Amino acid sequence: MERAIFAGGCFWCMVQPFDETPGVYSIVSGYTGGTTINPTYEDVLTHTTGHTEAVEIIFDPEKLPYETLLDIYWQQTDPTDAFGQFQDRGDNYRPVIFYTTEEQKNLALASRKKLAGSGRFDKPIVTTIEPAQTFYPAEDYHQEYYKKHPENSARNHARRAAFLQEHWEDM
Repeated sequence: MERAIFAGGCFWCMVQPFDETPGVYSIVSGYTGGTTINPTYEDVLTHTTGHTEAVEIIFDPEKLPYETLLDIYWQQTDPTDAFGQFQDRGDNYRPVIFYTTEEQKNLALASRKKLAGSGRFDKPIVTTIEPAQTFYPAEDYHQEYYKKHPENSARNHARRAAFLQEHWEDM
């Protein structure tokens, strides 16, 4: 098993696309990249902890290559917006690929370069690629949010879905 960590705005919207992918064994919403130990959702919302909302994915690289996870990731975010994602604004919603190995780092850098050269976006790709730090699972009520609250999840996902359809409809 291998671990991947991705940030792309509200973690509620990032779970479902990976959760439905064969080869993913678990996915946890949480916080990473900050200075506070064991931050809470309320702590992270203050924008003073340095944490980013993210998802931690445990996957089988024999069944699901990391490159496939990267492809899924890019198609869930606006990689041209460094200051949040869709309706979620602020540093705690910034797009980041947190690598756990040098191989993941190299694959992520190559993937970002390929996307930047694709002409798919008019603006520069600003998603950062950073070493993974301690990952803190979010509170239980955040886990599998899209399953527990499908109406609210769909409402939160509306702006994201429109953007994704515009930029990825040919995929």
